[in-house]
Amino acid sequence: MHESRNFTEGKLFVPLLRFGMPTLAAMFLQTMYGAVDMMVVGHFASASDASAISTGSWIMSLITSFVMGIAVGTTVLLSRRLGEGRPQEAGRIIGASTVMFGIMSAVITIVMIVFAPGIATIMHTPDAALDATITYIRICSAGAVFIVAFNVLGGIFRGMGNSTVPLLSVAIACVTNIAADLLLVALFDMATAGAAIATVFAQLLSVALSLVIVARHKLPFALARDDFRFHTGRIREIFRLGLPVALQDVLVNISFLVLTAIVNSLGVVISAGVGVAEKLCGFVLLAPSAFSQTMTAVVAQNMGAGKPGRAKKALLYGVASSLAVGAVMSYFSFFHGDILSAVFSRDGAVIAAAAQYLKAYAIDTLLVSVMFCMVGYFNGCGRTAFAMTQGILGAFCVRVPVSYLMSRRVPVNLFHIGLATPASSLVQTALCVIYYIRTNKDISAETG
Repeated sequence: MHESRNFTEGKLFVPLLRFGMPTLAAMFLQTMYGAVDMMVVGHFASASDASAISTGSWIMSLITSFVMGIAVGTTVLLSRRLGEGRPQEAGRIIGASTVMFGIMSAVITIVMIVFAPGIATIMHTPDAALDATITYIRICSAGAVFIVAFNVLGGIFRGMGNSTVPLLSVAIACVTNIAADLLLVALFDMATAGAAIATVFAQLLSVALSLVIVARHKLPFALARDDFRFHTGRIREIFRLGLPVALQDVLVNISFLVLTAIVNSLGVVISAGVGVAEKLCGFVLLAPSAFSQTMTAVVAQNMGAGKPGRAKKALLYGVASSLAVGAVMSYFSFFHGDILSAVFSRDGAVIAAAAQYLKAYAIDTLLVSVMFCMVGYFNGCGRTAFAMTQGILGAFCVRVPVSYLMSRRVPVNLFHIGLATPASSLVQTALCVIYYIRTNKDISAETG
């Protein structure tokens, strides 16, 4: 369970799959985490509570995306130092990261608790759900230290080549959250507040058990008390690598919020249909997302060890594996979207709308199977600024304008609106391929 993998020697394909599968399973559980949360509230609380959870979780998701993006900087640096055979420096990176994320947690807590009412208002929260939304944001923000630690620990373990502990961590959080939701929301009728408390408690327990694992097992790096200090140089390097990823994730999430607002203006059935489809898309895109994270850790280790050839081979294996899974998901999304959508809705019109929208995501699944792996490769190479640039260009120069233009066409066709996403992915994939060709020699020379 605590084994850390070295991807710089020996066979690559099978170890890569063994590392990627727990990452995929962890992301599946994390997606289930949010879906089950909404299902419990939807069955045992009011519509205003469901609205509050939806809005509040979007806001907290933006914060989590930012934290996870910054954590990529820690993952890349840790993987590189281990690949270079510098365990002492790896420990110092962990120490500096711990201090940095501790400060970040305190800032997030204070800002979100104080400004929760204003943030909820900016999100155009319905009046009936306003108080519940503010409550949800404040409770989750009060536990921000656990939410941050939960995501950062996952990044650290992946940097060590260990994807099993993050899987265990998410599994514990998922099961605990479901149990706590049923207890607090269904039994004690605590509605939105109960869901928020369940989320924080689940991640607190998961973090505590992860720290027990860290304390009981030998780590592949040295870690001393003096390492836990605010080291400006190391923190600057973490931000240099992680901030572009964080900004990309946040801005891309904002672009999807804009798309949601566009769709919301088209009526309840269309809005509900896209909402169902987006939940399903979280599952459909799991494999590409998991292999993207896998690429970052594997490539960073090999680049640190001065083996760019193995890093490129890992990219090839990752794309092939991701495409294999993506093709299956694409088939079901295109031809059986109605069956998938029926899991989340009983309304025939909503199911039909969701199935129509999913046909576009069937195309996107194939494109991102390539694009996500390439982004993970560039992140592992330390080229996070490019990864950010292509993501923002795709989101705001393609996805948002195309979705708006398609929504103006009469009659409205959700397949056409949905095509905004694969159109964005097509442009991003083309940019990644061009950048890979242009920088291939430069990236290899950096390890020379």
